[in-house]
Amino acid sequence: QVQLVTSGGGLVQAGDSLRLSCAASGRTFSNYAMAWFRQAPGKEREVVAGITSGGSNKVYPNSVKDRFTVSRDNAKNTVWLQMDSLKPEDTAVYYCAAESRPFPTGSVQDYDYWGQGTQVTVSS
Repeated sequence: QVQLVTSGGGLVQAGDSLRLSCAASGRTFSNYAMAWFRQAPGKEREVVAGITSGGSNKVYPNSVKDRFTVSRDNAKNTVWLQMDSLKPEDTAVYYCAAESRPFPTGSVQDYDYWGQGTQVTVSS
Protein backbone atom coordinates (compact mmCIF):
# COMPACT_ATOMS: atom_id res chain seq x y z
CA GLN A 1 0.00 0.00 0.00
CA VAL A 2 1.06 3.56 -0.73
CA GLN A 3 -0.66 6.50 0.88
CA LEU A 4 -0.54 9.81 -0.95
CA VAL A 5 -1.39 13.16 0.62
CA THR A 6 -1.79 16.12 -1.71
CA SER A 7 -1.51 19.76 -0.69
CA GLY A 8 -0.87 23.23 -2.04
CA GLY A 9 -3.97 24.14 -4.00
CA GLY A 10 -5.76 27.43 -3.74
CA LEU A 11 -7.30 30.42 -5.46
CA VAL A 12 -4.98 32.49 -7.64
CA GLN A 13 -5.20 34.97 -10.47
CA ALA A 14 -4.29 34.29 -14.07
CA GLY A 15 -0.54 34.49 -14.54
CA ASP A 16 0.23 33.46 -10.97
CA SER A 17 2.09 30.37 -9.82
CA LEU A 18 1.30 27.52 -7.46
CA ARG A 19 3.29 24.57 -6.20
CA LEU A 20 1.51 21.36 -5.35
CA SER A 21 3.05 18.72 -3.12
CA CYS A 22 2.34 15.03 -2.80
CA ALA A 23 3.79 13.21 0.18
CA ALA A 24 3.98 9.42 0.02
CA SER A 25 4.18 6.82 2.74
CA GLY A 26 4.10 3.06 2.78
CA ARG A 27 5.99 1.02 0.24
CA THR A 28 9.24 2.07 -1.41
CA PHE A 29 8.46 5.35 -3.14
CA SER A 30 11.34 5.01 -5.58
CA ASN A 31 9.72 1.94 -7.16
CA TYR A 32 6.81 3.98 -8.48
CA ALA A 33 6.38 6.23 -11.46
CA MET A 34 4.33 9.23 -10.44
CA ALA A 35 1.91 11.49 -12.27
CA TRP A 36 -0.30 14.47 -11.73
CA PHE A 37 -3.83 14.44 -13.09
CA ARG A 38 -6.56 17.00 -13.02
CA GLN A 39 -10.30 16.90 -13.38
CA ALA A 40 -12.47 19.88 -14.15
CA PRO A 41 -16.25 19.81 -13.57
CA GLY A 42 -17.98 17.79 -16.28
CA LYS A 43 -14.71 16.65 -17.82
CA GLU A 44 -12.68 13.47 -17.72
CA ARG A 45 -9.59 13.18 -15.59
CA GLU A 46 -6.51 14.05 -17.63
CA VAL A 47 -2.80 13.70 -17.04
CA VAL A 48 -0.77 16.91 -16.78
CA ALA A 49 2.67 15.54 -15.85
CA GLY A 50 4.50 12.27 -15.38
CA ILE A 51 7.88 11.42 -13.93
CA THR A 52 9.82 8.18 -13.96
CA SER A 53 10.55 6.31 -10.77
CA GLY A 54 14.12 7.60 -10.67
CA GLY A 55 13.14 11.12 -11.64
CA SER A 56 15.29 11.40 -14.74
CA ASN A 57 12.51 11.59 -17.31
CA LYS A 58 9.40 13.76 -17.37
CA VAL A 59 6.50 14.03 -19.75
CA TYR A 60 3.82 16.69 -20.26
CA PRO A 61 0.88 17.21 -22.60
CA ASN A 62 1.06 20.20 -24.90
CA SER A 63 -1.57 22.03 -22.87
CA VAL A 64 0.83 22.55 -19.94
CA LYS A 65 4.25 22.08 -21.49
CA ASP A 66 6.64 24.94 -20.65
CA ARG A 67 4.31 26.07 -17.82
CA PHE A 68 4.23 23.04 -15.49
CA THR A 69 7.24 21.26 -14.02
CA VAL A 70 7.15 17.96 -12.15
CA SER A 71 9.92 16.92 -9.79
CA ARG A 72 10.50 14.39 -7.06
CA ASP A 73 12.85 13.66 -4.20
CA ASN A 74 12.89 9.97 -3.41
CA ALA A 75 14.76 10.57 -0.17
CA LYS A 76 11.85 12.75 0.99
CA ASN A 77 9.12 10.56 -0.55
CA THR A 78 7.67 13.63 -2.20
CA VAL A 79 6.68 14.73 -5.68
CA TRP A 80 5.87 18.31 -6.63
CA LEU A 81 4.09 20.08 -9.43
CA GLN A 82 5.24 23.64 -10.07
CA MET A 83 2.59 25.48 -12.07
CA ASP A 84 3.51 28.81 -13.64
CA SER A 85 1.61 31.22 -15.87
CA LEU A 86 -1.67 29.74 -14.71
CA LYS A 87 -4.74 30.18 -16.86
CA PRO A 88 -8.44 30.00 -15.96
CA GLU A 89 -8.66 26.76 -17.95
CA ASP A 90 -6.22 25.20 -15.46
CA THR A 91 -8.99 25.31 -12.85
CA ALA A 92 -9.59 21.76 -11.64
CA VAL A 93 -9.06 19.33 -8.81
CA TYR A 94 -5.50 18.07 -9.03
CA TYR A 95 -4.49 14.56 -8.01
CA CYS A 96 -1.17 12.82 -7.67
CA ALA A 97 -1.01 9.15 -8.52
CA ALA A 98 1.47 6.30 -8.32
CA GLU A 99 1.91 3.28 -10.55
CA SER A 100 4.15 0.30 -9.86
CA ARG A 101 6.29 0.56 -12.98
CA PRO A 102 9.29 2.72 -13.84
CA PHE A 103 7.69 4.82 -16.59
CA PRO A 104 4.50 6.86 -16.21
CA THR A 105 1.55 6.37 -18.52
CA GLY A 106 -1.28 8.72 -19.29
CA SER A 107 -4.06 6.29 -18.44
CA VAL A 108 -6.04 6.63 -15.25
CA GLN A 109 -6.55 2.85 -15.18
CA ASP A 110 -2.81 2.19 -14.90
CA TYR A 111 -2.40 3.92 -11.55
CA ASP A 112 -2.59 1.95 -8.36
CA TYR A 113 -2.75 4.70 -5.75
CA TRP A 114 -4.26 8.16 -5.65
CA GLY A 115 -4.03 11.19 -3.45
CA GLN A 116 -7.18 12.88 -2.19
CA GLY A 117 -7.04 15.80 -4.62
CA THR A 118 -6.55 19.51 -4.10
CA GLN A 119 -8.59 22.30 -5.69
CA VAL A 120 -6.86 24.81 -7.93
CA THR A 121 -8.94 27.79 -9.03
CA VAL A 122 -7.56 30.38 -11.41
CA SER A 123 -9.54 33.59 -11.79
CA SER A 124 -9.31 35.80 -14.86
